[in-house]
Amino acid sequence: MLARYRTDLGVTASSAELAATADSARDQLERRSGALTIARVASSKGELVVDVRVENLAGHKLPTAYPSRRVWVHLAVHEASGSVVFESGAFTSDGSIFGNDNDADGTRFEPHHRVIQRSDQVQIYEPILGDSAGQVTTGLLALTRYLKDNRLLPRGFEKRAASHDIGVYGAAMGDDDFRGGEDEVRYRISLPGRVGRLVIAAELLYQPIGYRWAENLRAVPAAEARRFAGYYSAMSSASVVQISSARRTVPPPAD
Repeated sequence: MLARYRTDLGVTASSAELAATADSARDQLERRSGALTIARVASSKGELVVDVRVENLAGHKLPTAYPSRRVWVHLAVHEASGSVVFESGAFTSDGSIFGNDNDADGTRFEPHHRVIQRSDQVQIYEPILGDSAGQVTTGLLALTRYLKDNRLLPRGFEKRAASHDIGVYGAAMGDDDFRGGEDEVRYRISLPGRVGRLVIAAELLYQPIGYRWAENLRAVPAAEARRFAGYYSAMSSASVVQISSARRTVPPPAD
């Protein structure tokens, strides 16, 4: 964004310097931040069960720093012909995640999931901020609490012993599979009648500015806010980095 709109923003760094910084950040994300594996697959007539394990390779919560950042699991199941059987966490060109309650409605947020059974459920690792009335906000000056914080924990982090300011909030606190260094989420997928060989594709995605953080700026009566929202719209389709991915082929489910 700084490179594309360098004239408007008065950027003095060279294009080469900006590109080098972006490449370094992307390299860090892709090689040293997180890992995703398909831990277990079981199929039977009418159902496919997939366990996805996500690991935090960083020494801090993932994602960290400014709370507009988010990491999520995108899982898709296809037949060998290419037809989609199930998909959770699809990224859309406007910068939103399909099925994410917060992207669809700024007053709501997507909960932490232990089990996902529908395509409108998605596992998103993120902080959700609340104001003094307990309402969802993206305004840092209105922030008084976390309504959700299920960012992936670093290895050795004991969530039940953590102090209030770095704690876990929401359903992740009661999820025993969400622990220091990793999380595991189960997908229970209903299969539509007879299906052939299935291909499971999972990926861990990162976005530095979530859709809601930009969208809320459109209502702010300031030229800077409107300008940023316009920049975001122009670049949102390319705002995601893949951290890790995994694939598994499954034979036709037994009758």
